[in-house]
Amino acid sequence: MTDESPPIAPIAEKSRLASFWSMLRADKFALTAAIFLVIVIACAFIGPIFLEYDAGRQNLRGRNAPPFDMERGWQFFLGGDQLGRPLLARIIVAARNTMMVAAGSVAAAMIIGATLGLIAGNSRGRAAQIIPRIADVIMSFPSLLLAVIVLYMLEPSVGNIIIVLAITRIPIYLRTTRAEILEVRERMFVQAAKVMGASQSRIVFRHMLPVILPTLLTIATLDFAFVMLAESSLSFLGIGIQPPEITWGLMVSQGRPYLTNAWWLSFWPGLAIILTTLSLNLLSNWMRTALDPQQRWRLEIGGKKNG
Repeated sequence: MTDESPPIAPIAEKSRLASFWSMLRADKFALTAAIFLVIVIACAFIGPIFLEYDAGRQNLRGRNAPPFDMERGWQFFLGGDQLGRPLLARIIVAARNTMMVAAGSVAAAMIIGATLGLIAGNSRGRAAQIIPRIADVIMSFPSLLLAVIVLYMLEPSVGNIIIVLAITRIPIYLRTTRAEILEVRERMFVQAAKVMGASQSRIVFRHMLPVILPTLLTIATLDFAFVMLAESSLSFLGIGIQPPEITWGLMVSQGRPYLTNAWWLSFWPGLAIILTTLSLNLLSNWMRTALDPQQRWRLEIGGKKNG
């Protein structure tokens, strides 16, 4: 009869997840923000399955229906729009495109920018001079103005908006990754890996990337809010997502002519944008502390008290 000890890796992973959960509970604002974002993501994935038809169904008898009136059903709890469509259902369905554009743009920008930054930071040749100049060229144009110019020439579809917004955000990740790599590659553990004969790819992906990844994730969380606001601005200007597709920014734009007599048409989708952006900022501040070994003890102490 032999005693089999449990694998160490799953135990360590569970302990790490428990530690992060404890630190999240220690910050009430971050916990509330995380719960709200989970609800928004759930609405983006599940909401269109059940509410997409209702969100587009017109009923002129419910035109500009006031909020908090349950006579027409729970979908009209936030009121109706200028064509009698329920605002609550439309806000839930619009979360899909809003989150899709923001997540796609941030993911593409982070992958491309981090890859170029890794190449520029580890290269000592011509690539180290050329790649940073690419970031300088992109940053020489205001991001929103560049998006307006490109979308004026292209069809304003979801794919084109993701591409345009991703291009404008690439320099952030490129320059951050390059600066971090230039500092990390001089550390002792990287030099030791080179002496022991580790390949360049192993050094980059096994030793360098895990060190800079927390910084990139923190920036991505904060950048998610910026991209979502940029998409809302483009939709508000009329060059973003076009009907019958819908986003929160487009709903704000469509409700603008009715602000004097039907304020709720723009107020509720605008409030969704504000709350989501605020939640992302709060969660980003928590991640910056939780992923920093020198600052993590503040949350760990709070987590032990709550536990």
